[in-house]
Amino acid sequence: MTPTTRLDELTGDYVIDIAHTRIGFVARHTMATRVRGQFDEFGGTVHLDGGHPSRSGVRLAIRAQSIQTGSKQRDDLLRGKFLDVENHPDITFSSVGVARTDDTHFTVTGDLTIRGVTQPVSAGVELLVGTTGPRGDFRVGFRGGVTVDRGDWGVNWNAVTRALISPEVTLEFDITALRNP
Repeated sequence: MTPTTRLDELTGDYVIDIAHTRIGFVARHTMATRVRGQFDEFGGTVHLDGGHPSRSGVRLAIRAQSIQTGSKQRDDLLRGKFLDVENHPDITFSSVGVARTDDTHFTVTGDLTIRGVTQPVSAGVELLVGTTGPRGDFRVGFRGGVTVDRGDWGVNWNAVTRALISPEVTLEFDITALRNP
């Protein structure tokens, strides 16, 4: 695979490669331990404009039901009481702006919708590499994250869980996207 370092070579439309992408989160429980989890079902598109990064954008849709933390009891509670997946099956993100901060770092601002509530967020994103794969497909990698207050989206069950689980949740992503031919 040949790495690419020039932004203009990355211009194009991409689809997120779900087999090589992780979308996860970290939350503190009782302020002593961390609970890590991820979502297993998602999809999205990326448009990159290497000449004008501000014209780039991303759309992402995550199936809330696909949340996994390694504990069936906790996952069921998160699906039901916290995320209310029966009434709000999808978590979505749609960018509204991209700003370049240095050669490989960007701030992506957009609308994050959870439980039917939409709030603006700004995520730090690092461009990892653009490469041509063994089959001739061109792919690009990103990683980043943002810390949010889950209360802004109504992601809570009751007063006890508000006390036992930190309101701050770090959303993390490690994305590979394949350029459309």
